[in-house]
Amino acid sequence: MSATVYLIPTVLHEGATQCLPAYLLDAIKACRVFYVENERTARRFLKSIWKEMVIDDYGWHNMKELTSELRTVFLRDLQAGHTVGILSEAGCPGVADPGQLLVHLAQGEGALVKPLVGPSSILLALMASGMNGQQFRFNGYLPIEAGERQKAIRALESDSRKNNCTEIFIETPYRNNQLLEVLLKTCAPQTLICVAVDLTGPQESVQTKTPAQWRASLPELHKRPAIFLLFAAG
Repeated sequence: MSATVYLIPTVLHEGATQCLPAYLLDAIKACRVFYVENERTARRFLKSIWKEMVIDDYGWHNMKELTSELRTVFLRDLQAGHTVGILSEAGCPGVADPGQLLVHLAQGEGALVKPLVGPSSILLALMASGMNGQQFRFNGYLPIEAGERQKAIRALESDSRKNNCTEIFIETPYRNNQLLEVLLKTCAPQTLICVAVDLTGPQESVQTKTPAQWRASLPELHKRPAIFLLFAAG
């Protein structure tokens, strides 16, 4: 019997379940075992959309690191024909997420991999930024060291200008303010910078401005989930 692997999206903002499609519940109920980035928050999330769920009836595995033991267990579930759910900590599994490694294994085993619709901070921010949605690149985290970070920003700005490309990147929430400060110091006056914060939450904000416009009204981003976009072309 062929295994099925559901890629189950989770909320970007706690409690924002209105962003999830109703058919998600059917997929969750079909699963026998879950591979998750954080077991505690994954259980809480699933209980929030299916209050009758009996947590102990399911297998639970932490996928944050693909150890040889985890790989063996996952392949065993696939070979047994189980229906498996993969959950990210926030957003869509497999996108800027360790779930990609399990999906790679599932594809190699010929399992039926079913991605399910849900919120992605990358796409939501891009949609609302007004930047180029035809050519864009997600760059993950920028370097922490100040000199290397400025060098990376200049490289992204140059690439955006040369290739008409929107550059997207993220930061640990407690360093958001510092990242915005470096962006404003480093980027050219005409470069557009978008900051998307608290996506799908009650304090959601997506704004695209030049460095000078941002300096006139700096937002407080400390410990708020945010994603940054840069566009230097045009």
